[in-house]
Amino acid sequence: MTTPTLRILSLGAGVQSTTLFLLIQEGRIPKPDVAIFADTGWEPADVYAHLDRIEREIAQPMGIPILRVTSGNIRDDALDPDHRFVSMPTFTIGPCQTCIPRGHLGIVYDLPLPDDDGDGPATYTGTCLKCRGTGIQHGMGRRQCTKEYKLVCIKKGVRQVLGYPHPVQVPRGVYAEQLVGISRDEFERAKDTGLQYLRSTFPLLYLDGAADGREGWTRADCRRYLTARGWGSTPRSACIGCPFRSNREWRQMRDTRPTEWADAVDFDRRLRAMPRADGLQEFLHASRVPLDQAPIDRVSHIEWKGRQTTVFDQIADAEAEETTGGCGPWSCRSGEPVAPAA
Repeated sequence: MTTPTLRILSLGAGVQSTTLFLLIQEGRIPKPDVAIFADTGWEPADVYAHLDRIEREIAQPMGIPILRVTSGNIRDDALDPDHRFVSMPTFTIGPCQTCIPRGHLGIVYDLPLPDDDGDGPATYTGTCLKCRGTGIQHGMGRRQCTKEYKLVCIKKGVRQVLGYPHPVQVPRGVYAEQLVGISRDEFERAKDTGLQYLRSTFPLLYLDGAADGREGWTRADCRRYLTARGWGSTPRSACIGCPFRSNREWRQMRDTRPTEWADAVDFDRRLRAMPRADGLQEFLHASRVPLDQAPIDRVSHIEWKGRQTTVFDQIADAEAEETTGGCGPWSCRSGEPVAPAA
């Protein structure tokens, strides 16, 4: 394999990527030439403050520049009717798109089914399987925000530092090695970029010193390490209005960051003020009620379990609640891994 032209740290400014930066400072991981942070324009204030601290206390003393790239402000774009549609994974509810267009509430007629007998296409008539006969469809928006507001601008940034900005073709054999902070408890997301000029490595998967004695660090191991190094306040990187926040996170925002809470509530309300051709309404909370009325004070069983373990495991368990997670550019934990655009 050829030697990489550059080494890049994918910096989400969250738990795992901050851990990587500190390990680089200790010399346990090879030093990158540059770190790249993709800014959605709607990160919490503590994420921006944490990024500034990383730059001031780690990056600058080591001579590692942090390249901040952006594709725009995701909040403003999502509420701008003249902007190209921004697809966020909001929770939706509205008329069933399977049976209602056919004019039969809760019933579908001659719905094509896969041909499994070779005698022609099969059809189904009866209760709509999409809405279970109610005529009301519950769903989620497509998660394109990671690709549009992180991956697209990161790829532009990588091309820039390699010296081959789009549309200049990157020569074969020229590539950047990218350090990505994926911990052992989410190893299934350790996938390559699919890009010739950008190849990923996952140092956390091969570190020794995990609390359970196994190879590779978990998120809880990263939390322990950050606390021991004086970085215990490291936040998770996710937009203020990310629909994949847990009840615990929404409560924390409401109780400790009232300005950001008011911003999220206003965004949630304005989503439904924008008419959609399909009649669906969008919400930031899974209950599909306005955010300031959502049952965020309800404590899940995972959060209760976390309260009875160590403080580090409590944090890690609570952060795993309801499939939530930070918004790492190449490892969004809010659904299926994001495939880069061709």
